[in-house]
Amino acid sequence: MVSVPRLVIAAPASGSGKTTVATGLMAAFAERGLAVSPHKVGPDYIDPGYHALATGRPGRNLDAYMCGPDLVAPLFAHGASGCDLAVVEGVMGLYDGASGQGELASTAQVSKLLRAPVVLVVDASSQSRSVAALVHGFASWDPEVRIGGVILNKVASDRHEALLREALDESGLPVLGVLRRAPQVATPSRHLGLVPVAERRTDALDAVRAMGDRVREGCDLDALMALARSAPDLSGGAWEPEPYPRPEVRPEVRPVVAVAGGAAFTFAYAEHAELLTAAGAEVVVFDPLHDEKLPTGTAGLVIGGGFPEMYAPELSANEPLRTAVTDLALSGAPVAAECAGLLYLARELDGRPMCGVLDASARMSERLTLGYRQAVAVADSVLAVAGTRLRGHEFHRTVLEPGAGPTPAWGLHQPERRVEGFVQGGVHASYLHTHWAAAPEVARRFVERCRG
Repeated sequence: MVSVPRLVIAAPASGSGKTTVATGLMAAFAERGLAVSPHKVGPDYIDPGYHALATGRPGRNLDAYMCGPDLVAPLFAHGASGCDLAVVEGVMGLYDGASGQGELASTAQVSKLLRAPVVLVVDASSQSRSVAALVHGFASWDPEVRIGGVILNKVASDRHEALLREALDESGLPVLGVLRRAPQVATPSRHLGLVPVAERRTDALDAVRAMGDRVREGCDLDALMALARSAPDLSGGAWEPEPYPRPEVRPEVRPVVAVAGGAAFTFAYAEHAELLTAAGAEVVVFDPLHDEKLPTGTAGLVIGGGFPEMYAPELSANEPLRTAVTDLALSGAPVAAECAGLLYLARELDGRPMCGVLDASARMSERLTLGYRQAVAVADSVLAVAGTRLRGHEFHRTVLEPGAGPTPAWGLHQPERRVEGFVQGGVHASYLHTHWAAAPEVARRFVERCRG
């Protein structure tokens, strides 16, 4: 049984202030000395970075589309183990999920899977009495979703607050906090999300402190904690990255898997490194912006997502590392690249030389490609055997020409049928982000290939 007190922070729509409230709550409770477990609904990589700053623990994602509904509670329990409180930041509006899939991957669905009370964050900047109708509608839409209270955001004045409270008195839901307009807490955004922590760490720390201060001053933390403690126990165990030893290999023989990090490559799920380690690898993080060589003994390379277009000059200027990556790939060593990693392996990005492992050219585009995808492996690779089916997510504002190699990585079946990515020697490169917790055999296969 899992008995961690927990709250889901949701909103009627994007832009209502979920990140401010969720991150602020994490910071405020952590300041009280509580061990706070941070979580984010959906595939977002960026908000969890701010959550990690607030709590000192890895931010973890709960994605019912990519991982399946049955893994949501086990993954939550894995992250929240030993904690005093868990705070789950929702995605989009409370009932918004995967397009055309009903409630799948919505904050509402995750709240039900976690049996967690929901705190609704409402942007009250342009309403007064109508707030009661809005809250009533969200609270009554799905009887299985338990909305335990409201936090009013962007409140203009004492008079405005009084009008809102008077209206909500009739709704039966308590007001658990009131936050006034405070533009100084705003954080810069890019492509529908915040700028990653690694790109602005000092400013991000200041922003997280400011969010914590606002929430501590404007919210009833004791009432919120009491609501979190009202969550019933969850049955079932926690997800664990199960060890996968090979009997004929000495346990101390661990192939080094180099994982790209730093400001240019910030998109990573914590479970990936855990799965690689459990599969027998020694995971070593390096920074392609500054490190001129790969970690000693590198047997395999993982290059995740991020915003390499923001650092194309620096990445290109680090020719020694580009050469080392190219040599490793040409040697046939396993290389797994997602999105930003795909661009880094290309011949060029916005006219600047990259590694040249792939005969393709990348450029920034005005068009944002965004959404969940169903994928099937086109050919055997270091990650999967042909025919393997996974669910993933695309999120980029770049175009790669050609978009697929002679042997593509994936055949995509949503929203349209197409092939994309590259399988080339030991290289698997694709725009598709995947969550390996849904398919731990991916990490095991990759590490096996690293052993040779």
